[in-house]
Amino acid sequence: MLKNKRFIIISSCLLLIAIGWIIFSGKKQSPKDFAEIEKDGKLRIVTDYNSIGYYVSGDTIAGFNHDLIELLKSHIPLSVEVLLEANLSKSIEGLKTGKYDVLARNIPITSELRESLRFTKPVSQNRQVLIQRKKDFNDGIPPLRSHLDLAKKTLYVPTNSPAILRIRNLSHEIGDTIFIKEDDTYGAEQLAMLVASKDIDYAVCDEIVASKVAESIPEIDYATLIGFTHLEAWAVSEKSPVLLDSMNVWIKQVKATKEYEKLYRKYYK
Repeated sequence: MLKNKRFIIISSCLLLIAIGWIIFSGKKQSPKDFAEIEKDGKLRIVTDYNSIGYYVSGDTIAGFNHDLIELLKSHIPLSVEVLLEANLSKSIEGLKTGKYDVLARNIPITSELRESLRFTKPVSQNRQVLIQRKKDFNDGIPPLRSHLDLAKKTLYVPTNSPAILRIRNLSHEIGDTIFIKEDDTYGAEQLAMLVASKDIDYAVCDEIVASKVAESIPEIDYATLIGFTHLEAWAVSEKSPVLLDSMNVWIKQVKATKEYEKLYRKYYK
């Protein structure tokens, strides 16, 4: 009799745990708009670790996006939590699920990305360039300078890179195939290093990042442009319109200051 009671109690507990897990796992996080974020008192900003946006210099953290976030803190009436995620697609997914509120990395404003993101006012300008090896580090073979020479070549980019759309358009422009290899392990800087080490031949990355990498890796050439100058911005979920308006107000206020001018010159000039 006692054994039966124990069995019933244990079975009931397990059933309750199972029901609770099903209910909890069925709940989906969703993006928060400003009112909910204000109630929590914390704005969660995700950025990526690289030599321009966010990096460690000695015993301090620096980078354009890091420093811009620091400037914005004086205008944002909330505590700010900065999180790191190298993978762009994971960052975008984090916006969709409500894990992050703001995506603070320099993303080209494209029609393709507008379908899933809402961009803030531009925070910078940039260009996409071809990463390849210099002649002296490429068995005497000179770097490609004509877009026509990209026909049948394979260009490496991080997974879901905004550069993919530009490469596809370039393929249509030259009337030939340019193969795109998306890498879900490495970011643009790491791909540039793989080019230098001859593991791959070509990659595409932002000019600002390429110039920074070239300071320590003299093997790479980034003089061949893939696209024209484009505007870059941060982003929020399409379900956070009030947050977007607030971010635009704060960014506009910061961009009007001398501190922003100094910041922009430091990293982009």
